[in-house]
Amino acid sequence: MASSLGGADKLLNPFKIYSLPVESWINHTIFFLVDRLRPFFQAIRFPFSLVLDGIEWVFLAIPPLILLPIIGLVVWQLAGRRIAIFSIVALIVLGFLGVWQETMMTLSFMGTAVLFCILIGIPIGIACASNYRIDRVVQPILDFMQTLPLFIYLVPIVMLFGIGKVPGVIATLIVAIPPLIRLTTLGIRQVSKEVVEAAIAFGSTKRQVLWEVQIPLAMRTILAGLNQTIMAALSMTVIASMIAVEGLGMMVLRGTASLNIGQASIGGLGIALLAIMLDRITQAIGQGNHQVSWQERGPIGFILSKVKNKKAASTYSGS
Repeated sequence: MASSLGGADKLLNPFKIYSLPVESWINHTIFFLVDRLRPFFQAIRFPFSLVLDGIEWVFLAIPPLILLPIIGLVVWQLAGRRIAIFSIVALIVLGFLGVWQETMMTLSFMGTAVLFCILIGIPIGIACASNYRIDRVVQPILDFMQTLPLFIYLVPIVMLFGIGKVPGVIATLIVAIPPLIRLTTLGIRQVSKEVVEAAIAFGSTKRQVLWEVQIPLAMRTILAGLNQTIMAALSMTVIASMIAVEGLGMMVLRGTASLNIGQASIGGLGIALLAIMLDRITQAIGQGNHQVSWQERGPIGFILSKVKNKKAASTYSGS
């Protein structure tokens, strides 16, 4: 009786008899890559390290009282006066909370990741929009990248690239790049076919149609993708701190590990302020009036208007 029940159980539950050794396959693949291609992956670190160290050095070398006006002027030029004032106030609050250095390290870390997302993601998005075969290959990969738990990326990244800031940037790149690729593809495909056909009828080449028609008209959607990429990169700051990435995320991790609620709260508040600031900047750029030239807005427009008024006043008084 027992043997017949056991046979029925095996018949009705074949998963007890055999399971795919996927775990073993993945481990062997990672060990193979580590043994054979470790120098290659170490070489990939160089451009990331170069950019990250350069940005971090600039942010930390410039005194806060000089860097704050520079950031304010740049944000004013890109996103408007109100967003610039909010950004300066947010950074001043973080400075008085005693986390200025951690904030600059987080900004440099996140800025490097977003920069490489732009350099890699937008060309891939353009290629997907131009070629449906490429899109069919890329979209399942993006689905896989966006649905995997974030912690899974850390183990192979550490084995292939080691620990530290650069592996953290690479892990953040993998997590943050899918929205930019998807929305770049979507934005270009949403450009009216009549507009594209009109540009071709006037003698535009494929390159001119792309850079002078499709990308400008898709820019708002691309910037929405950039906004999502920035938010995804910020969400990785705490997770990346597990592989020795310093910054606000490390404060949250250390505070949580030692039950120091104040330290974890300050780190979390810093990440939240940065997220709000960068979200407002990218939204303002995406929703801004693109018909107004960059020479007519921000501090540059303010200075040029003053110069024009002085010239007009001197001309009027001379006449």
